[in-house]
Amino acid sequence: MASPRRAPLLLLLTVLAMVLAGKRKLGGLEEADVNEEGVQRAVDFAVSEYNKASNDAYHSRAIQVLSARKQIVAGINYYVEVELGRTTCTKSQPNLADCPFHDQPHLMRKALCSFQIYSVPWKGTHSLTKSSCKIA
Repeated sequence: MASPRRAPLLLLLTVLAMVLAGKRKLGGLEEADVNEEGVQRAVDFAVSEYNKASNDAYHSRAIQVLSARKQIVAGINYYVEVELGRTTCTKSQPNLADCPFHDQPHLMRKALCSFQIYSVPWKGTHSLTKSSCKIA
């Protein structure tokens, strides 16, 4: 592992190499594959934050990621559009991944959300910088 002093230099060299190779546009927005690991981690984080902030007794989870873009900065900004659905799992239940969506009309709820997530992968950190949802 690189020493803390060398980490910024290694990051700069990595980003510079990607820019020179034509794979990334430093600071520019680019489309991202919704199945990309970084996008999926960002979506999982955003949905987790959405659930923490929600007063709903039930968890929501992503039905589908509608679009994803990313921006290389001093980390990565992810801009994602996500369709969320209300699950049958209450907030006291720990395993959200296996929760089915409600199928009873009076309990069904969908939301269309736009999230901006700032990720610093080499530090393992995420933060939700913007969040906007509307009931679908």
